[in-house]
Amino acid sequence: MLGKLTITPAETAEERRDYIYFQWEVYKDDPLWVPPLISEREAFLDPEQNPFHDHSRVRHFIARRDGKIVGTIAGIVNDNHIRHWNEKVGFFGLFEVLKDQEAAEALLEAAEDMVRSEGMTAIRGPVNYSTNEECALLVDGWDGPPVVLMPYNPPYYQDFISGAGYAKVQDLYAYMVDLTRYKADGTGINPKVLRVTKKVKERMNITLHPINMRNFAAEAERFKEVYNAAWQKNWGFVPITEAEMEHQIMALKPILDPNIVHFAEMDGKTVGAALILPDVNQALIHAYPRPGTPEWWTMAKFLYQWKLRRRVTTMRAFAGGVIEEYRGRGVDAVMSLETVLAGIRHGYKKMEVSWVLESNIPMRQAVANFDGEHYRTYRIYEKAL
Repeated sequence: MLGKLTITPAETAEERRDYIYFQWEVYKDDPLWVPPLISEREAFLDPEQNPFHDHSRVRHFIARRDGKIVGTIAGIVNDNHIRHWNEKVGFFGLFEVLKDQEAAEALLEAAEDMVRSEGMTAIRGPVNYSTNEECALLVDGWDGPPVVLMPYNPPYYQDFISGAGYAKVQDLYAYMVDLTRYKADGTGINPKVLRVTKKVKERMNITLHPINMRNFAAEAERFKEVYNAAWQKNWGFVPITEAEMEHQIMALKPILDPNIVHFAEMDGKTVGAALILPDVNQALIHAYPRPGTPEWWTMAKFLYQWKLRRRVTTMRAFAGGVIEEYRGRGVDAVMSLETVLAGIRHGYKKMEVSWVLESNIPMRQAVANFDGEHYRTYRIYEKAL
């Protein structure tokens, strides 16, 4: 007979720490899970440190059975999403649970009650906390560890979420491009891609510039402007604020490889950007952060795996795009080719392109130009309230 189940909010720093540590219980026997840095998760959940909380409401919940934690969830009301899309949709995220269906349903119900109390008429998820962070549930592709900033979860979460009345609202795809097929001079790449890209670059006077790490604040602002303009009509998009961009980009700065991040310009104006990340998960999984281990020791092991063992051989096409008024002119093709060639020049063997909306046909076709393999699928669910 199962013990008594309770759902309580996680509001204090100690409760949030328990909330974070629970992940190690869920994944203790899963060799593919990549643990997060505890300090990063603490900052993410802390309303005093994460600027997402400046414009939205989040409530974290913990499920306990006879006092032992068996699950977590967050209910989220994102005012920027509501304003941008003019829809009363809330979200759930940070959903982790043991093989306990009652606990899963109770956690989802707690998130539903929270967003309903704020006037929402539907709930989507998992989203942690918005589509500008990790989002969606892995539903196909447990063939290796997740790539940097992509979600990961046990397969049984699908049954718990769908069993609670949720239905698919959008799938997100991840593609893997094998860079070892090509050479830095373009050998092996579809000749049509090379020919068209060369003509476009010359005719449209498109120039590409790597990120200037010495003027990082200005480069971050430039990226924010492109990102908000390029993505504003994409399904699920939420404008990113200056404070959020600064918070996120400063967190990413230590892992950026300036050789693979670039901007596209036409007539002196920035019209496109490509933010590519080294897959530091390839090193982090060997450093294996865990509760009770000093973070300086984890970081020492991480840097050893990354810099000395050279574990990081994959890069992820993480974010970017082309401002709408400059689309259809080949800017995206020029940027895509440069991303691939820059990766090859600097020793990367693979490139994950993620995530790509299932409804984004042009992007899916662009990935096909480089023989990208659709190898993982992530799903966002929705439920009417």
